[in-house]
Amino acid sequence: MESQGALWKKAFHAGLLTGGVALYVTLVGLVTAFSKRQVVVGLSLGHITLLLSTGAVLLVYAMHSRTSRGGTIARTAFAGGVGSFLLALYPFLGQWIDFHFMFVRTSPELYRLLRFGQGPLAGLVLLTVAGVVWGGLLGAMGTVEAFWRKALIQATLITITVGMLSDLFIGMTIGAVFSPFFDASGLNYIGTPLVFLLSVAYSWFGRRRKEMKTAEKTSQSGAMGGISATRRWLIAGGSMILLLILPAIFGSYLSHVLNMVGLYVIMGLGLNIVVGYAGLLDLGYVAFFALGAYTMGLLTSTSALGVANFTFWEALPFSILVALVAGILLGIPVLRMRGDYLAIVTLGFGEIIRILALSDWLKPFIGGAQGILLIKKPPLGPWEIQTPIHFYYLILAGIFLAFFIATRLRDSDLGRRWMAMREDEDVAEAMGIDLVATKLTAFAFGASFSGLSGAIFASYVGSIFPHSFNLLISINVLSLIIVGGVGSLPGVVVGSMALVGLPELLREFAEYRLLMYGLALIAMMLLKPEGFWPEPVRQRELRAAEETGD
Repeated sequence: MESQGALWKKAFHAGLLTGGVALYVTLVGLVTAFSKRQVVVGLSLGHITLLLSTGAVLLVYAMHSRTSRGGTIARTAFAGGVGSFLLALYPFLGQWIDFHFMFVRTSPELYRLLRFGQGPLAGLVLLTVAGVVWGGLLGAMGTVEAFWRKALIQATLITITVGMLSDLFIGMTIGAVFSPFFDASGLNYIGTPLVFLLSVAYSWFGRRRKEMKTAEKTSQSGAMGGISATRRWLIAGGSMILLLILPAIFGSYLSHVLNMVGLYVIMGLGLNIVVGYAGLLDLGYVAFFALGAYTMGLLTSTSALGVANFTFWEALPFSILVALVAGILLGIPVLRMRGDYLAIVTLGFGEIIRILALSDWLKPFIGGAQGILLIKKPPLGPWEIQTPIHFYYLILAGIFLAFFIATRLRDSDLGRRWMAMREDEDVAEAMGIDLVATKLTAFAFGASFSGLSGAIFASYVGSIFPHSFNLLISINVLSLIIVGGVGSLPGVVVGSMALVGLPELLREFAEYRLLMYGLALIAMMLLKPEGFWPEPVRQRELRAAEETGD
């Protein structure tokens, strides 16, 4: 048993760490920038960013330093007070020291925000007291049952997310239904507790449902098979109807956001074959996206750069074929490369394609920095697909096609060869698997999916430029696979919604997108390394590794 002095010393160190995190979040400008968007009554996104960043440190401390319930709460409250006092010193000393000289984000607006609109001394006291209260609450949370702690955290995050997306709900065609729960500052006094309590209730009912299913399986093995099948069909039918009517609910702008998410879903399903199934780290995936887009542009553009007067449907097979052939050509020189070496070579391939698109050498053929304009829209009988709402259904069809092919490949003999190669190339080769053909097919299928997405993208925007195909697209696609779950097909959809859809809705914070990506990836690796919707096999492997300590 540690002495009381040692326990309080650890609490003091946790407080210093909390204060350091709070100061970092404040000094890089997150608090000021995010304070422009209100989330729930009286709290801006800037306040919530500060609370969540410090709360993560305090909650981890509370969970790892549990002794008695009262002692844990008291020490966590003390740590919260120390951290908030360090943060409060910043605006307090700001009346004498010009911090703007060192930290350019310093401003009177930031001081007012941290002082709660009060004077320097009153703000110091208020912020310190708020830190003590916040630490006490988190200390209490750290001592409750793991299920309720998880339910409360999930309910808090869901409430914040709903508040952040208040414009989305109000902007729907059925926005009048949600108006009683929102106002100009996000969720109001009715909506905030309602969303929070509904989230907690959902977690509780989910727990009860699992307990009932476990009891039923124990007492009546296999008796519920028919009901489960019927339920699955009902869920599938309801989901299909919802997907078909989403544009009517969301309107034009939100349909555009869904379209961008959908294009990344198609690319993600392709890269998931290369990375998730075959275990080949490809950082040049954007090259195939660019090749598909440029092929579509050259074959359908009505400008001087157009080489044929093809329609979208006539050019689409060529876009996919060009990307597929490029995937094979990329795979040939990297057959013997693994890990970091493979990543570096594929990254270089992606940059070569982008630089060639920008070069004066190819400018007479593909337009250079001026790109390709006047790309045709897809015809559909006597009509033409033009609006984001119309393109939504085309992209949705592309997702279903890619999802079907990826599912069939995963369950095929080729898919099993990919997964064997992913686990251990040497063992796979010793078992008789042809690594050359297996790798080339992985690159080919992954590239063809990217080419499909690029072709639709070119027709959707009507013009393409080299700057639209930079390295960040490859990083985004790889990130959404990691966040959703490597090797998981539903995880690609979840990751796209989290890393593509949410930033599209919060464009005013684009300056901090990469910082958020980095933090999200670190959090995923630490808290949920298998992803939001993991592949069952990978989830079992990770759990087994954690249990054995490997």
